[in-house]
Amino acid sequence: MTDDGGETWTLSSRGMFAEYMPPQRREDEAIQDPHRIVQCRGRPDRLWAQHHNGVFRSDDGGRSWVNIESVRPSVFGFTVAVHPHDGDTAWLVPACKDAVRVPVDARVVVARTRDAGQSWEVLTRGLPQSHAYDIVYRHALDVDASGEHLAFGSTTGSLWTSDDGGDQWTCVSSHLPPIHAVRFE
Repeated sequence: MTDDGGETWTLSSRGMFAEYMPPQRREDEAIQDPHRIVQCRGRPDRLWAQHHNGVFRSDDGGRSWVNIESVRPSVFGFTVAVHPHDGDTAWLVPACKDAVRVPVDARVVVARTRDAGQSWEVLTRGLPQSHAYDIVYRHALDVDASGEHLAFGSTTGSLWTSDDGGDQWTCVSSHLPPIHAVRFE
């Protein structure tokens, strides 16, 4: 990566950890498992990562990472999106980890922070709240250039959109093939 002053640096995993490794290897950069890393366009030093072991935020362009432990209902998931102008605002679609890959309590929710991960809102309006087994893959959540319109698709072929930053969701279809990517152009 290159910063505004022309300095080049390598994206680091300093601050990330792999809890499934022995203690002496847990912070080894070669074995980290980030599922998705996104960058705020309006604040390029702010990055968000959904990692196998949780959610991490970088305030220095990826040189170091802060573990965000306050995500509800789970820190595990595959995808993350960041507001294009406000690096403090990010969205995740949490899931159960490892043994079963389904939404927590079989409820599809979107977790949103507006304060850089200090607190999280669990957004449910318009999303299935029982018998839901939709997993959202790494590239299947996106936010448009305004930061107000979001869309995500699931492995079970459901597609949801929001026109208000995630407060309310609308199911566009529940009969598509598995959705691996969603993108606003």
